[in-house]
Amino acid sequence: MPQARFNGALARTRARIEMTFGQLKARFTCLRGLRVAPDRACDITVACAVLHNVATIRKERVPVDRVHPEGDLEPVHLDEQTGRAARDRIAHHHFG
Repeated sequence: MPQARFNGALARTRARIEMTFGQLKARFTCLRGLRVAPDRACDITVACAVLHNVATIRKERVPVDRVHPEGDLEPVHLDEQTGRAARDRIAHHHFG
């Protein structure tokens, strides 16, 4: 069933993205509660990602983040019908 494969791929992708943002926030605490204009936030995030990649290449460890647990993402809420229709289109296009 395309929806089941889509849901599995979505869950794996989201988990990877959340883990990556957690690593970035652990290494660069300036990313926590970022309160700047969206274009400025994008510039800051990209700069941190580049520095994170350099640190990864140099085999520097990501600090353990014990102070700020993850879960600060706000869920996106659409009405169920709209969400299902969007999911079905994506699932059939990529997994059908």
